[in-house]
Amino acid sequence: MNPVTIGLIGLGTVGTGVARLLTEHPDRLARRAGRPFRWKWAVVRDPAKARGVALEGVQVTTDVGQLLDDPEVEVVIETMGGTDPALGYVLAALAAGKHVVTANKALLAEHGAEVFARARAAGRAVAFEGSVGGGIPIVQALGVALAANQVQSLAAIVNGTCNFILTRMTEEGLPYEEALRQAQQLGYAEADPTLDVDGTDTAHKLAILAQLAFEADVRLEVIPRQGIDRLQLADLKYAGELGYVIKLLALAKLSAAGLELRVAPTLVRRGTPLAEVRGPYNAIRVVGDAVGDTLFYGRGAGAMPTASAVIADLIDVATGRAGLPSRSRTLWSESAPPVCLTPPSQIQSRYHLRFTIADRPGVLAQLAQILGDHGISIASVIQHDPGDDAPADSPVPLVIMTHHAIQADLHAALEEIDRLGVVHAPSVCLGVED
Repeated sequence: MNPVTIGLIGLGTVGTGVARLLTEHPDRLARRAGRPFRWKWAVVRDPAKARGVALEGVQVTTDVGQLLDDPEVEVVIETMGGTDPALGYVLAALAAGKHVVTANKALLAEHGAEVFARARAAGRAVAFEGSVGGGIPIVQALGVALAANQVQSLAAIVNGTCNFILTRMTEEGLPYEEALRQAQQLGYAEADPTLDVDGTDTAHKLAILAQLAFEADVRLEVIPRQGIDRLQLADLKYAGELGYVIKLLALAKLSAAGLELRVAPTLVRRGTPLAEVRGPYNAIRVVGDAVGDTLFYGRGAGAMPTASAVIADLIDVATGRAGLPSRSRTLWSESAPPVCLTPPSQIQSRYHLRFTIADRPGVLAQLAQILGDHGISIASVIQHDPGDDAPADSPVPLVIMTHHAIQADLHAALEEIDRLGVVHAPSVCLGVED
C-alpha cells in the first residue's frame, strides 16, 4: 500500500511532538489511516541542532523549496507558528497541490480567508484542530458534531499561561509578577509573554471559534481585548469574597443586537465548570439551540496535546473523511451570510467595579447617584473598614457589583466618577459571567 508522504516545517516544541508520534507509533497510525505514513522532509532553521527525536530516513534542510518541489509529498505539516514566513509557505504548498495541516492560530485568525480561498482553488484541504485548545477536539466538535445547532454562546479559557498565572494568584496569593515568573520557570510562559498576557493569543483563538460557530470572518482589531497584566491581587481577593474567581475568557454571544465578541478578565461564579479549570488547562463552554450546554476540557498547549490534534488531522487527510473537504468549501467563504457584530459600546453585562475612595460620609452616595444617573443599578456593595489606626480621610477600597448595564453607559459613569476629588485612583471594571 502506498504510504502518505509528509513534509514537516518546523521542529520546535509542537513539531518535535508530531515527530515523536510519527516515529514512535507508526503501526498504530497506519491502522487508523488505512495507509502508512512516510516522513520524508523536515525544514528547520538549524540542521545541526540536537533534536529529541529520531530523524533516521528524514531529509533535514533549511530550504523549504526542496519540500514544496517534491512531487511525492502529499501533506505539509506547518508547526513553525507566526504569519511570516508561514503564510507564504502554506499558500505555496496549496498551490503545489499539497494538503496542509497546521496548528497556527495567528495564521488562520489573520489570513484565514486567503488560505481557504487558495485551498478551494487548489482542491486541497486545510486542517487546523491544533490551532485552538491544544488537544481539545473543539474544531471537530463545532464543525461536525454540533453542525445541527445554531451556537448561541461560547465562553472559553484558551490560554494556559494566563490560567496558570491566575490560579497561582488566586490560590497562593502570589502577585502577578511572581506568578508569571513561576510560569516561565515551568515552561508555561515564554521569555516574552506579551502575546499571552495582553489577550492577543486568546483573541486569535476567539476569531477562529467565531468562524466555526457563527461563520463570522472577524479581523483581530475589531475584537475588544484586555489582558491580565494589569490585574491586582485586590481584584481577585474581592471577587473571592463575592463568590467568584477571575478567568481570562474569550466570549461570544448572539443577541438581538448581533454577535458580541470580547476577550477580558471576567468574574466566574465559584462551583461552575469554568471556575474550576486550574493551572495550564483549557475549557470551552458551548451552548447550542438543540444540544444545550456542553463543555470541552483538557490540556490546551504543549508538545504532545497539540501534536495529538495535528496527527488526528493528518489521519483525517489520509482517509479523505467527508468532514474535512466540506470545511475547505465553507470556512472563511465569501458565500457565508454576513454577520452583524455588536458595537463594543453596546455590549451588556453585569460588572464588578472597584474604587479607591476617601473614607468619609456621603462618598458612597455620590457614586451611587452618578451610577443611577447613567441607568446603572447596584446589586451589592463591599466597603472594608480601614481600621482604628488609619489616618482620617485615608483611602479605602469600595467594591460594587452591578445588575446588567450597557457598556457605554457604564464607561460614561466611570469617567465622571474618576474625576471626583474623593476618588484616589482610577476605577477598575471587570465583567461578570454567571
